[in-house]
Amino acid sequence: MTSLDNLLVGQSGPMREIKRLIELAAPSTTTLLVQGETGTGKELVAQAIHSLSGRVGQLISVNCSAIPSELLESELFGHEKGAFTGADKLRAGRFELADGGTLFLDEIGDMPLSLQAKLLRALESRTIQRVGGSKEIEVDFRLVCATHQNIEADIETGKFRADLFYRINVFPLTMPALAARAVDIPMLVEAIIKRIKKESKGANLPTFKDSAMSELMRYPWPGNVRELRNVIERACLLYPGRSVENNDVRNNLLRIKAPDPVEEQEALWMASADFTAVDREEESARLPLPHPSHYEDWFSYFDNIDLRRHLQDVEIVLIEAALQKSGGMISTAAEALKLRRTTLIEKMKKFMIEKPS
Repeated sequence: MTSLDNLLVGQSGPMREIKRLIELAAPSTTTLLVQGETGTGKELVAQAIHSLSGRVGQLISVNCSAIPSELLESELFGHEKGAFTGADKLRAGRFELADGGTLFLDEIGDMPLSLQAKLLRALESRTIQRVGGSKEIEVDFRLVCATHQNIEADIETGKFRADLFYRINVFPLTMPALAARAVDIPMLVEAIIKRIKKESKGANLPTFKDSAMSELMRYPWPGNVRELRNVIERACLLYPGRSVENNDVRNNLLRIKAPDPVEEQEALWMASADFTAVDREEESARLPLPHPSHYEDWFSYFDNIDLRRHLQDVEIVLIEAALQKSGGMISTAAEALKLRRTTLIEKMKKFMIEKPS
């Protein structure tokens, strides 16, 4: 397994494409914008880019949403002694610390507009000024940015500068949601268990049966890989040295309920009474294919669903996939979707979907 595979676990189609793009972009000095939902592993992409870049400096990370706006400028650009109350000595900022290396700006969509202008200048001139200083300091850094927000929408509302967006969006990468690569979940679980075993130095850890894996693969994972990691850590507390079944995942791990030994014993007797039924259940759960029946369990996990938005998102994904597969041939895509050609054209206009080039 390569170092890239160790960082970004998974061999699904979306993950193979992400790794291919990382290997292509890493040796250059191009600025990257990593987009994707919260918890998909955007910081891991920055680590992978830096490790494959050959740059001798450090990877310096800054979460723009975690630092108060009035402190973020000093954090990024540093400050001179006496620049403001409490600045009792000169302090180098994250740009200077990233000299010769990589600067990772996470949640750049939360950066204040006033700082966006200063960042744009630093990108274009490769120089910075500390807060309270006038000296231009040359800095050799490679910039990787990340956000879960729709920056193009923020541009329309005036929350993000268009010129900065075009400057950082040189090489965009989009991390797939975990639900879009459910086939990677067994590999992810194995990697998480291995890490926990290393950190806990031989503690009793659970083993996940096939039925448990199938249950994990059916769950929609709104918190993505971060949520999966939390669930596995929860399993280590609730099922040390024991086997985890599908019912354990559904009733105790995803819903955070401590297992009852009496209930478990009764469930075991009931399950052993009809092995044929259990086999059929496991067979139907083996493949994580989208099926209407999967939504029967939705309200076991969540309180509500934006049905209109969800169905629209499904339509968009399927239309784009059909167009991609047909090479942009609308008639062929319409046939694959069992739609009339005119209906597909109307939907493309409605959702502003363009034919693939």
